[in-house]
Amino acid sequence: MPIAVLNGIRLNYQVHGSGPLVVLVMGTGSPGRVWNVNQVPPLVAAGFQVVTVDNRGIAPSDECTQGFTLDDMVADIAALIDYLGGPARVVGTSMGARITQELALARPDLVAKAVMLATYGRPSVFQERLAEGQRALFDANVTLPAQYQAAITAILNLSPTTIEDPNEGPNWLDIFEFSTPSRTAGIRAQMQMDRGGNRVAAYRGISVPCMIVGFADDRLTPTYLGREVAQAIPGARYEEIADCGHYGYLERPKEVNSLLLDFLSDN
Repeated sequence: MPIAVLNGIRLNYQVHGSGPLVVLVMGTGSPGRVWNVNQVPPLVAAGFQVVTVDNRGIAPSDECTQGFTLDDMVADIAALIDYLGGPARVVGTSMGARITQELALARPDLVAKAVMLATYGRPSVFQERLAEGQRALFDANVTLPAQYQAAITAILNLSPTTIEDPNEGPNWLDIFEFSTPSRTAGIRAQMQMDRGGNRVAAYRGISVPCMIVGFADDRLTPTYLGREVAQAIPGARYEEIADCGHYGYLERPKEVNSLLLDFLSDN
């Protein structure tokens, strides 16, 4: 697990394979290794050098508990790509997608292509209220019963198709029940981060090739939010995958990986 000191903080990253550089950027509260099971192997097999990173706030990267902004996180990925000898193809999901599109806007010299999964250009009222409630639970040191936490996680992040499947549904509930959510000061800092408000109009200035992938049953970032981003970015490609929610890259990895490999190739 190499550590790079960039922008005055330590960033933990992992390198897999060799070839053209692909950087994968994870969402709020999640480490970079979440990409390892489903996305890293096929990208490496296709001849890419794949780098995953623990964003600031996720140990062993610096947790930066004093607080930070979305611009800070964009600068981190920019510095990492520069450090690795970019430019890079960049893929992000959720908050990582927001970082990716802001990076494509601010530093097109470092981004060969950009893919945004489950993205948005402006927060919805639901997102804002949910985030307020999550911060309140964290600050009150409330720990929900594991079974209830698992059910809520499934409802928010998976498709009804998956939840109602007699084989898949119980397996996902078991995974969520035994995967205790992390409660660290760094994750709390990510939860508090200023994400920049409505940025849809600004994305008209993005000039690098972009693909936005929406997940049809996504409750956290509904597909209309992703389509807004795609419509704003000149020439952007929009794809939508059925029967998956916010964790679409985990629920429907074959479909997601097929789109990634097609778009990230030099064809």
